[in-house]
Amino acid sequence: MKLATLSLLSASLATASPTFDKRASGVQGFDISHYQPNVDYAGAYKAGARFVIIKATENTNYVDSSFSTHYNGATNAGLIRGGYHFAVPSSSSGSAQAEYFLAHGGGWSDDGITLPGMLDMEYNPYGDDSCYGLSAGDMVSWIKDFADTYNSKAGRYPMIYTTADWWNTCTGGATDFSQDCPLVLARYASSPGSVPGGWPTQSFWQNSDSYEFGGDSDIWNGSEDNLKKFAKGG
Repeated sequence: MKLATLSLLSASLATASPTFDKRASGVQGFDISHYQPNVDYAGAYKAGARFVIIKATENTNYVDSSFSTHYNGATNAGLIRGGYHFAVPSSSSGSAQAEYFLAHGGGWSDDGITLPGMLDMEYNPYGDDSCYGLSAGDMVSWIKDFADTYNSKAGRYPMIYTTADWWNTCTGGATDFSQDCPLVLARYASSPGSVPGGWPTQSFWQNSDSYEFGGDSDIWNGSEDNLKKFAKGG
């Protein structure tokens, strides 16, 4: 995931957001795709990483070529792992893209090592319109279609990845998802900054586009025990 190109809950959503520096508070993790073909999963775990989010799909016609390799490598290293879907709302419905994601690695189970799937909502890499030609109302409806479909099949709502700017611009700051969908907030800075959309806090913070073991750096907003509970569905 990248903030302006193709790429990219808490202990409790009611927990106040702590102040982070780049590697201090919370639990370190990262996200990857085929752009990182060789990842030292064991090295990342040894250095303190405990989770990884892996690109699985995009639209309804693309499966990331490295997904299975990354998923198996992360599993073997003891990392909590899950998949993400890069949304292209101008191309097909939210339900169609959720079904495709679920059919190609994006599912969730309560085994304690699988994160719920993540919906990557961000700037349009295929054109000048960041919002894919959709009005704020239509964008909210598209995301709801995806989230509800995912929940009906997986038994859990997906996480939503976004920036405050994209969310405020393309959904009008919609608060519709703050109670059900955990937030993965992207901001490359020394703190997460303003949290959009009525979410009390972010669940994960993508705080850098560079992580020493590959991909982007992500921080879980809580303890390792709470990360495990989150993966389990608690």
